Amino acid sequence: MKRRLFMLSVIFLFITMLFFPTPVFDGASEGILLWFQIVLPTLLPFILLSNLMIRTNAVYYISRITGPLLGKIFAVSDSGSFAVIAGFLCGYPMGAKVTSDLLRTGRISFEEASYLLSFCNNTSPMFIISYVVMQNTPSASWIFPSVVLLFLSPVICSRIFLPFYRKGSVSTRFPGLSPARERPFSLTILDTCMMDSFEAITKVGGYIMLFSVITKLACLLPWKNWLPYRLLLSFLEITAGIPMISELTVLPWRIRWPLLLGLTSFGGLCAAAQTSCMIQGTGLKISTYLTEKLVTMSVTSLLCLGIFGILF
Repeated sequence: MKRRLFMLSVIFLFITMLFFPTPVFDGASEGILLWFQIVLPTLLPFILLSNLMIRTNAVYYISRITGPLLGKIFAVSDSGSFAVIAGFLCGYPMGAKVTSDLLRTGRISFEEASYLLSFCNNTSPMFIISYVVMQNTPSASWIFPSVVLLFLSPVICSRIFLPFYRKGSVSTRFPGLSPARERPFSLTILDTCMMDSFEAITKVGGYIMLFSVITKLACLLPWKNWLPYRLLLSFLEITAGIPMISELTVLPWRIRWPLLLGLTSFGGLCAAAQTSCMIQGTGLKISTYLTEKLVTMSVTSLLCLGIFGILF
C-alpha cells in the first residue's frame, strides 16, 4: 500500500510539474542558489574535515579533550562528544552525518548512536543569528533569547530521551569503545574523504531543490493564505517556512515567536529527508528521529511561551 501510494505521488508530482513549468523553474533556481551560495561553502569544509578526522583517527585526540566535560553533561562517550560538537555547531545534517560515520567505524555503539541522533542534529548558531533572528524578528535583541532557547531545548530533551537508550545500565555514561587503529594521512584517504563529502553535499543540494519546487507548487493552491495551511506548508523547508511564519501578522508576536523557534528546532521535512539520507544503512530509524524532533519542537515552543510571559 505504501509503495503504491508513493508511486502515485511521484506520478502526480511529475504531471503537476509539466503543467506548471514556471513555478518549477523558480523553485529549482531558488533551491540551487541557496545550496550553492550558502549551504555548499558553509557545510562542505566541515564534512570534509570531519571525514578526515574520523578516518585518520584524529577524532580520538579531540574527543579526549572534549569528552570529560560533554560526557558529564550528555552522558556520552569520548567519541560521542565529537558528534555533539558537530551537531550543535555545524548545522543540519552534520550531527546525523558524524553520528553515522562514528557508528560505521565502530567508535560508538548502536545504542549511543541512537541516543546521539535524538538531540545532536540541530540548526547552526550562524543560521539562527543571521537568518532566523536578523531577517525574521523585530530586532537584534531577540538573538540572545533565541539562541539560548534553541540550545537549551535539545539539552533538556537529551535527559528525557536518555533512559530509553540506557535501560538497565548503572553507568553514568555510555561505555567508550576501543579506538580504531590510527591510519597515517595519505592522498588515498584524502581522495576517499573528498568523494564521500561531495556525495553527501550533492544529496543535500538535491533535497533542497526538490523541496523548494514542492513548496512553490504548493503555494499555487487556492487556500495558500489559509492560516492552518500556511503553518503546515512552512514545515516543508525551513528557509522558506520561517518567513511564512514571521509574516503571519494576523497572529501576535507572542505566538509567532514560539512557532518560529519551534520550526527552527524541528528543522523541517527537508532537513529530515537529508538526515534520512545520512543514516541509511546504519539501522538508525528516521521515524524515531522525527518523533524525538517533534518532542524537541514542543519543548522549545513551551519554553518560548514561558520566557515571553516572564520577560515581556
